[in-house]
Amino acid sequence: MIDVSELVSDLRASGGDRIDVEVKSAAGGLPQSLTSTLSALANLPGGGAIILGLDERTGFRPVPLGDPHCLKQGLGTKARAFTPPIRMAVEDATVDGEPVIVVRVHECDRSAKPCRVSATGTAYLRSYDGDFPMSELEEQAFLTSRCPPLFDRAPVVGANQTDLDSDLVREFLRSVRERDPRGLGRFADDGELLLRAGVLDSDHRPTVAGILAMGVHPQQWFPRFVIQISAEPQPGDPAEIRARNQATITGPIPRMLDEALSWARRTFATSIATAADGTVHDRMEYPLVAFRELIGNALVHRDLDHWSTGMAIEVRLRRDRLVITNPGGLYGITVDRLGRDAVTSARNARLVAICQHVRSPDTGARVIEALATGLPIVAESLERATLPPAHYVDAGIRFTAVLYHSAREPVRTPKLNVTEQKIYDALAAGSITVQELESSLDLSAPNIRKALRALRASNLVVQEGGRGKPTTYRHVPS
Repeated sequence: MIDVSELVSDLRASGGDRIDVEVKSAAGGLPQSLTSTLSALANLPGGGAIILGLDERTGFRPVPLGDPHCLKQGLGTKARAFTPPIRMAVEDATVDGEPVIVVRVHECDRSAKPCRVSATGTAYLRSYDGDFPMSELEEQAFLTSRCPPLFDRAPVVGANQTDLDSDLVREFLRSVRERDPRGLGRFADDGELLLRAGVLDSDHRPTVAGILAMGVHPQQWFPRFVIQISAEPQPGDPAEIRARNQATITGPIPRMLDEALSWARRTFATSIATAADGTVHDRMEYPLVAFRELIGNALVHRDLDHWSTGMAIEVRLRRDRLVITNPGGLYGITVDRLGRDAVTSARNARLVAICQHVRSPDTGARVIEALATGLPIVAESLERATLPPAHYVDAGIRFTAVLYHSAREPVRTPKLNVTEQKIYDALAAGSITVQELESSLDLSAPNIRKALRALRASNLVVQEGGRGKPTTYRHVPS
């Protein structure tokens, strides 16, 4: 059972940007947009929830529901309008003492994804800023996810052993023999060790994992296995500036990781901070250790299937947040367990195993540990820097990590007087004229028009009609 009070408190505190929760007024009946939301939540790992009877624009304040029983019947009918049918649980709840309807949308079975609208065949995908129709490539991602991923084991057509970076290979062999002498490291012949490690296939051709981890230039075969990285313009930049420090980072995984860290050192803002002992230090706006862990995860866990070959890892430094996105969702673990359970699940098992022994050519540091310690390190470094916790979003075929520059602003509820509140509530059912408001609310026309001007100034109400057409007012869509 969903704790609605806790959920609404979280929405109000965070600004309402939860990917697994949708809020709809539904005062005038089930909104048309509910169709895409139901499909998107059914395709979302873990499913999600819909709350009917809250208005996001007024700080998630309850609004009157016309006929709750009719709304529930409509939900049952809608659930059968999808392929496969959507499984949901509908509950009554209260927020601030007023009734709302809570819909728990269960995740569609992986073997049946994506969940489509039966009438149109369209499937929807959940994102930060709405629900979007899936592209053919995105639908292909769901279809291929029904089977265990083995794409990192395939040979790279046209590649041979000269396409491997000799420096990286030498350090890889040294690390394996030093750290695993009785296992993989016991093979004295270099070729046999590389074969059994999965760097080479049985015909001694480099595999996808081998080329990505230690290739001279993997982008010769995988042109979009890159990091697209940039920073948002600063407030004082000229209007024609679209981005700062934009770069496309290429190379094998350890070299890409080193270059991403160099970019961060050049780009992250640095402040001067005084420690408790009186010493003065430079402090970057985001901890480099957290950035490194998240980039390393994106490089080794990104999807390698054919559908994602045209997609890059994207890093965007915005004024208030750092966003890192890679193609491919979580594999073998859910968002709520990230950083808490010591689960070492890997989409690209062969690539992860190789990268445990690959070393940075600049520093000699490991690329990954594969001990499930990376995200706890992220959490600890953010806490030490007095930054908010990282926010993780798994959209099934895309994974996003967000670091915030400071605590997010809570939703600010507009201050409405009694008249404005009565009129705003009356408009929940749909477009209404001043005359209709005057009749139903027992208010004078001048007072109604004054309140409507205030509501329009707060961007809560929009005026329509005029020039020979009746003038009506309605809520601004959320």
